Amino acid sequence: MLAADVAGYSRLMGTDEEGTLARLKAARKNLIDPTIAAHRGRIVKTTGDGMLVEFGSAVDAVRSSVEVQSRMAELNASAPQQQRIEFRIGIHVGDIIIDNDDIFGDGVNIAARLENIADPGGICLSDDAYRQIRGKVDAAFEDMGQQNLKNITEPIRAWRMKIGARPSPERHPAPAESHHMRPFSGKPSIAVLPFQNMSGDNEQEYFADGIAEDVLTTLSKIQELMVIARNSSFAFKGQNRDIREIGQILGARYLLEGSVRKIGNRIRLTAQLIDGRDGGHLWADRFDGDLDDVFDLQDRITQEIVEALEVQLTVGERARVWRKRSGSPLAYEYVLKGRALYVNFARQTHAQARKLFEQALEINGSFMPALYLLGLTLTDQARFGWIKDENEAYQAALGCADRALAADPSFGEAYLVIGYVRTYQRRHDEAVAAGETAISLAPSSSDAHHMAGMYHGYAGNFRKAVLYEEHAQRLSPIERNESMVDEARARFHLGDFAAAHDIASRVLRQRPFWLTAQSTLIAALWNLGRQDEARLISSDLLAGHPNFSLARWARLLPYRRQGDLDALVNPLRMAGLPE
Repeated sequence: MLAADVAGYSRLMGTDEEGTLARLKAARKNLIDPTIAAHRGRIVKTTGDGMLVEFGSAVDAVRSSVEVQSRMAELNASAPQQQRIEFRIGIHVGDIIIDNDDIFGDGVNIAARLENIADPGGICLSDDAYRQIRGKVDAAFEDMGQQNLKNITEPIRAWRMKIGARPSPERHPAPAESHHMRPFSGKPSIAVLPFQNMSGDNEQEYFADGIAEDVLTTLSKIQELMVIARNSSFAFKGQNRDIREIGQILGARYLLEGSVRKIGNRIRLTAQLIDGRDGGHLWADRFDGDLDDVFDLQDRITQEIVEALEVQLTVGERARVWRKRSGSPLAYEYVLKGRALYVNFARQTHAQARKLFEQALEINGSFMPALYLLGLTLTDQARFGWIKDENEAYQAALGCADRALAADPSFGEAYLVIGYVRTYQRRHDEAVAAGETAISLAPSSSDAHHMAGMYHGYAGNFRKAVLYEEHAQRLSPIERNESMVDEARARFHLGDFAAAHDIASRVLRQRPFWLTAQSTLIAALWNLGRQDEARLISSDLLAGHPNFSLARWARLLPYRRQGDLDALVNPLRMAGLPE
């Protein structure tokens, strides 16, 4: 299996849409498609700038790729940098499932993940593929070691080859799209990398992650810092990467890394702050204490980071960041375990997470992280019909927000719960106001910008929605699918169907059965006059969701204006989705 896409496609389209499409079309017609055919390959599907190809042998796949990349490098040599089309290619040998003319399975998924860590203009092979072609292809490959690929259970050993140009730092630890080197922000920008679990117990992994995430959350409340979101900085977990490269990819001037050792009720934290420009250490320290002291230890780390960066805090910020937080080790562990379950978005895991959050609150009824996450969980259960009494769940979620604000009026996450509930209760002005308040209290929170953007989108302010979703992606430059989906839908409503198509297509390469992305892509294709493609994606949607009902799905979308809902639903109806 071969998966390929164009590196930096959205940037190219944003700079010159017509020219990019023309150059890509010419490359497909004159080079790529004939080369694939000459090496006995079959193009299974294309999605915007990407394609999936099946070959009878790994040797054919690699030889075809080497020829394509070599000739593309020659074509790019005389083209301006901003017009160069560079492909990334991933190749894997493995089992597949054939369904009519399409293919599925882990083999396909691994090829797609390898594509995302390939260099622009380069090829990335799994070890299984490399063993098939070793000594049979006139090309040199570099061992990348074991790679942790998203949604792939076991690490995969990978090999890479860069063709034509100098090695590029554009290697991507997570597969949403091509991530270009990002300029450092005017504010001091910092990324908190996942802390190493030094406890010798894999089950304590969630604890080390939780410590790092809580430090990150505390830092995000500081107005004078720009803090990269957890989903992006944690994408580097388990990877041995140059710290300067990580800083460039994330757009972070400073990086915090550390380790956690927990033995019984004793805990040791080590942390070091690194300058992303030269890899120099600005500060390092070790913190020892009982598990009861974990919040104080986190605040000490945060305080020393701020002092190292010479950030000036207001009196209110100082009080908010370094307040004494109460809790118990058991309540804290319940929240960390529940949070790990919550992110696996499913009815069963939400039910398990809810129980853990409630257990934490039985110990400490004003424990704000538990109240925040329980509020989100209750809202999800209500809006998806996972609970009998929808109104009761919404009121319970609002109760969580009220209790959190009673404990700390500056706890911005409580306003995200309020906005979430009010959006699905169709009380849009209250939802939008809550989202704005959350941003003011946590200006570096990607979640706050993403959710506020969602509130604005359903309220009908699509330009503000796009603005906030783009900012959310800047704060979380790697793991950003949720904000991309809402941006795609907002751009659709603004009439920018090409952008909506492009963004939704990229999301579906990562999450192929995401209903919101599929529906947005179908509607965009229909309005672009590409009805046959829209019908094809509709068939894919129904294959993955055989019980889909357009009317039932539409009732779950809390648009303020019926006209906005109709604008999205009518193309889906014409594309053949059933009522």
